[in-house]
Amino acid sequence: MKQKPKIGLALGAGASRGFAHIGVLQVMEENGIKPDYIAGSSIGSIIGAIYAAGMTPKMMEGIAENLNTSLYDVGFSRRGFIRGNRVNELIKLLTKDQEFKDLDIPLAVTAVDLITSERVIIQEGKVYQGVRASISIPGVFQPVELGDKVLIDGGILERVPVNVVRKMGADIVIGVDVAFRGLHRPPENFIETIIQTMEVMELEIIRHTIPTGDIIIQPDVELTNPLSLDNVSAAIEAGRVATWDTMGEIKELLNYDEEEIAMTREIKKKKTTQDNKESTA
Repeated sequence: MKQKPKIGLALGAGASRGFAHIGVLQVMEENGIKPDYIAGSSIGSIIGAIYAAGMTPKMMEGIAENLNTSLYDVGFSRRGFIRGNRVNELIKLLTKDQEFKDLDIPLAVTAVDLITSERVIIQEGKVYQGVRASISIPGVFQPVELGDKVLIDGGILERVPVNVVRKMGADIVIGVDVAFRGLHRPPENFIETIIQTMEVMELEIIRHTIPTGDIIIQPDVELTNPLSLDNVSAAIEAGRVATWDTMGEIKELLNYDEEEIAMTREIKKKKTTQDNKESTA
């Protein structure tokens, strides 16, 4: 009997656009597909950690839709405008204060060490501490000191950690890329200026380092404010749409039978037709 291939899911950086990862997970579960390994960068590390700790994507949607900007505890430090303590406590709660070794699904999160300029892969210790390091957008969130390391956002060096999840043992890698691909509004504050500047840099990086997963899902998320918590539902829906668009290819890779693949494509066709009717109504 042929052994079932191991699935790795790489969830990428992208600030609030990363809520699209929840929609991706929803559609995968609706099709009976669950990853064997997860790697996450920045916002991808948050969603990946909560899912690996056992929370359903539907529950994640409910929590995400009730978040507000009080989550951002602003403090005027020389190393970052957001302390990150409230985010830290929320992640600690949602991951049940677990260590990486206790998670339902093996997880790795990425960060970058400012001292050595190298990527750091975190797979040990408390999950919430690793995630807090991975989301430390330079100049926005205060960096995390871990031993002799000073850790910042993992998306700086690898926006979608496909190579990480492949090294974890995945035979098939599904990457989710929520990178900025639109037009910015004029920045309204210092934090937006920093994030938009990073996203401009990412656009150039994208041209030279396209993620090399077996499948790359690219949700079309339009957010003028990269830290906004007002359009979570739209981001989740964008993740759902993009995943349905690739589900036929995913099932082909997973060696589903032709009848199942055809059924998936028929569902996608019906959804597209329905969406078009609603948009013209």
